[in-house]
Amino acid sequence: MMVGHAAQAEERLLETGSTLLYPLFNLWVPAYSKTHPGVQITTEATGSGTGISEAASGIAQIGASDAYMSSFMVRAHPGILNIPVSISSQMVNYNLPGLNGVHLHLSGPVLAAIYTGKIRYWNAAAIARLNPDVRLPHQPIVPIHRTDGSGDTFIFSQYLSFTSPAWNNAVGYGTTISWPPVESGVGAEGNPGMVDACKGTPYSIAYIGISYRKYTAAAGLGEAELQNRAGRFLLPTPRTIQAAVNALAPHTPANERTSLILAPGADSYPIINYEYAIVNAHQPDQATAQALRQFLTWVLSPRGGNSLRFTRQVGFVPLPPAIVRLSEAQLAKIH
Repeated sequence: MMVGHAAQAEERLLETGSTLLYPLFNLWVPAYSKTHPGVQITTEATGSGTGISEAASGIAQIGASDAYMSSFMVRAHPGILNIPVSISSQMVNYNLPGLNGVHLHLSGPVLAAIYTGKIRYWNAAAIARLNPDVRLPHQPIVPIHRTDGSGDTFIFSQYLSFTSPAWNNAVGYGTTISWPPVESGVGAEGNPGMVDACKGTPYSIAYIGISYRKYTAAAGLGEAELQNRAGRFLLPTPRTIQAAVNALAPHTPANERTSLILAPGADSYPIINYEYAIVNAHQPDQATAQALRQFLTWVLSPRGGNSLRFTRQVGFVPLPPAIVRLSEAQLAKIH
């Protein structure tokens, strides 16, 4: 938990939610607090589902989420804003003894079949076809999924839904989903839990936010090259993430609730997303509203939180200027 200078604090803001966005908030808050000692900001990594619900209920001023709110939730909570503050991506990692140094090729349909239990072994024909030069072991695959309400689950299951009609029809996507019963499946909480579970479970596979890459690397986990819409297999890099942003960001609506999954283009990495600050436009008092607007204005500024000196530390890319303008227009509604 990171806080500002409590002794001087006059206003307090609580941010809670996404474990993927948490490392970036923990870079932003100390930097902001140095020049704004009159505001104390507390951060908590509770998962996107909790972030959304606590922002909607008024417990938190900022709900951090990798997922935009559904139309149903927006109707149920009028006045809630979904404001992009950065752009992230997601890795698919595995613990495959002897092969963690190899970037396996994996696709959405193959991952969907793994997570439904239709593909059970690492040397299954569907995986072998994507990796003809790799000697895959005949070992059961252990799929690891999030047990908490998770934006990472939202974007991972969107990738599966957008690439596998069978998954879309049977499971779909969301921050919480009914995971198909897979005998060897393992549940974990938060991105740190996913890293630990994958590290501790040979022959496992997991979806993990890009801001935890230094931890997956330290754990010696493998990282897959995922198949994009053009059929190419790519890792998430600044170049491949930016290519996806360039393809889809111009189509962002004014309310900014949109998916960036499976962007067109040969160089587009397939699992990227806006990182959202879920905020109630109606704050309890003017002082809180002003403190919230000022902090998020700094977050969106290329001289503040939306600069490479912050985003590159966690593998994110800054928001394009056009999206910053859309987010600033939403900030103006906070009162």
